[in-house]
Amino acid sequence: MVTLVAPPNVYDADCPTRRILDLIADKWTALIIGLLEDEPKRFSHLQRGIGGISQKMLAQTLRSMERDGLVQRSVYAEVPPRVEYQLTPLGRTLIEPIAVIRTWAETHINAISQAQNAYDARHSTAD
Repeated sequence: MVTLVAPPNVYDADCPTRRILDLIADKWTALIIGLLEDEPKRFSHLQRGIGGISQKMLAQTLRSMERDGLVQRSVYAEVPPRVEYQLTPLGRTLIEPIAVIRTWAETHINAISQAQNAYDARHSTAD
């Protein structure tokens, strides 16, 4: 007996692809991928490189990314122990799409700010 599996549909609330979309759309995940793009990094380097991320949030995000196969954690038997994070081959497939989104954000920040200011000006008088 053959079981038919429905194709992935991110718009379906029960589809597991929605969780993956949430993962890669997360700002911390996108920033970590950007920092790990060129070379492995230590936890402290990642934390210094991402303004505003707490130690707890960085640890949670790295753990989640490791579980999902996007990041590999390597522990080196040194004194003190050295731990590095690097993108896996699967994680590296996200470099280009995230770079495109980052470039879009940097290119359009002025237009977005102008739109926000115009919106706020129109709606501040309504209160």
